[in-house]
Amino acid sequence: MADDEIILSELSDEELVQQMHDDLYDGLKEEIEEGTNILLERGWEPYTVLTEALVEGMRIVGEDFRDGILFVPEVLLSANAMKAGMAILRPLLAATNAPKQGKLVIGTVKGDIHDIGKNLVGMMMEGAGFDVIDLGINNPVENYLAAIDEHKPDIIGMSALLTTTMPYMKVVIDTMKEKGIRDDYVVLVGGAPLNEEFGKAVGADGYCRDAAVAVETAKDFMKRRHNVRA
Repeated sequence: MADDEIILSELSDEELVQQMHDDLYDGLKEEIEEGTNILLERGWEPYTVLTEALVEGMRIVGEDFRDGILFVPEVLLSANAMKAGMAILRPLLAATNAPKQGKLVIGTVKGDIHDIGKNLVGMMMEGAGFDVIDLGINNPVENYLAAIDEHKPDIIGMSALLTTTMPYMKVVIDTMKEKGIRDDYVVLVGGAPLNEEFGKAVGADGYCRDAAVAVETAKDFMKRRHNVRA
């Protein structure tokens, strides 16, 4: 006998949030849209729907991607489902003045065209309340400098998936030093072949092994910034 189809509207809030984590994991876009709308109809704050249902679901996806349990096609489906939920929530979040964390410029470095991990980080950061400016792939140092100039971000994020493009992160950081602007920004780096040592060696403020860590690290730095300013 076929499984009885789960009717989302009949689930309790807690069951629905669990189900949405599963649906995100399975990349089910329409179910995520439906679940998002049901929670909103039940009086949930848009920010709570975002953090508890969507961001938490993507955190699990991100960790399993990092650990090699999920692969690129699956992560793309999950990201697509998350985007669909975010599309519903974004205008509501803007209207309710959801807490803004800060501004992030993120991009994959020159010579590297990988963007799955970067996109995951961008999405999680946006979910966590950051304004995200995504420069895409294959970014020379000029692109980062232009974005810094234009957007005045708090954080610069660089991503690389190839051992051959990793050293380019140092080029960007060294150029920022030459221009005397390095200390004005938090620089976070990430990507599969990187590690803590590499992050330190190139002069980054932090190395983030996955999207969830990137969000926590960024939030920590923002807290410190606010404390320093206060």
